[in-house]
Amino acid sequence: MIPISKAISIIRRQTVQLASERVDIERSVGRVLAENIVSDDALPPFDRSQMDGFAVVSVDTDHVPVSLNIVGESAAGRGWHHRLKRGQAVRIMTGAPVPGGADAVQKVELTAFTEETVTIFGSVKKGNNIVRRGAEVRPGRRVISMGARITPENIAVLAAFGYSKVRVAKQPRVAIMSTGSEIVAIGKRPGRDQIRNSNSVMLDALCRRAGALPTIIQQVPDDLSELKAKIRSRKTDVLIITGGVSVGKYDLTKLALRELGAEIFFEKVRLRPGKPAVFARLGNMLIFGLPGNPVSSAVTFHLFVKTAISLMQGAADAQLKTGHALLTHATRGAKERDTYLPASLATTTDGHISATPLKWIGSSDFIGYSRTQALIFVPAGRAYQAGDAVKIAFI
Repeated sequence: MIPISKAISIIRRQTVQLASERVDIERSVGRVLAENIVSDDALPPFDRSQMDGFAVVSVDTDHVPVSLNIVGESAAGRGWHHRLKRGQAVRIMTGAPVPGGADAVQKVELTAFTEETVTIFGSVKKGNNIVRRGAEVRPGRRVISMGARITPENIAVLAAFGYSKVRVAKQPRVAIMSTGSEIVAIGKRPGRDQIRNSNSVMLDALCRRAGALPTIIQQVPDDLSELKAKIRSRKTDVLIITGGVSVGKYDLTKLALRELGAEIFFEKVRLRPGKPAVFARLGNMLIFGLPGNPVSSAVTFHLFVKTAISLMQGAADAQLKTGHALLTHATRGAKERDTYLPASLATTTDGHISATPLKWIGSSDFIGYSRTQALIFVPAGRAYQAGDAVKIAFI
């Protein structure tokens, strides 16, 4: 039984980054950048007005009210490209270029104007209400680094600098295989002693969220020959097998892998839930054997499979993001294994994050797990009281 940290180190050593490809920017959200995004121009590309109002020479407003001659108009996409002189003003709109000679903008609310003149009622200082050229970024600067994931929040940055196509890592192909004679398809009515295949769709969704391309394989019964044949037939980057990884009579996953000549790197982790997790390689295919209980399957996916999927894409956020929260209820870890407890999160009245361990009756309780927002980390043998600060992993 190896520590979680060692298991993750092994996965890091055995995972190879995939090649890259160019995709249209419209199809890039969720993908991992395989190039740095560099500014091809200053931003803003000109001195830009922050207000609707009038561009002026600031010293003209030292003594107000003052009347100035309106000599033009500057609008977004249609600037006034002459030089402003003392005693003059240019009507200007938010986002429009500030004309040469002007060094301030007074907002329209502090003016009164006709077609020919404007009266300024408030003084402005040099630079007021102007965003200078290059204030946000200068040309040739790296604005997003390789390894970052493209999101709805940062995709506008790519567009602003002309990246109509962008180089991203290829998406890992993942096959998901559930094992066990008790498993039936979702659309079927379970017979006596049977359950529906809920793990596969959960893992499929988790893979997609991690940026992979998953395929669900028809579940495999507890038959060694059939299991070996299904594993052997896979030609994919990652194979996830759920169930059959413990030590029971019908736990056949490890036996099948050994008989196929797979190299098994670990098969037991100092983790609760998820102790019997398996990591192996067959040819170029990484194989994860996850426990059949859904909570164990989810936790081991987050810790191990997501790490490999992210590393294959060269993602900077390959491991779970962690933080700290205040515990709302006392809790205790396992005696010899580190524990990751499903939890819900909230914000306290004084702005702290609080974590509440969810009531669940074991690693088969996917109803309890369905409300999970984070995992509380409890080191082996450790107990916490309500109000203690604990480490959490965001999922």
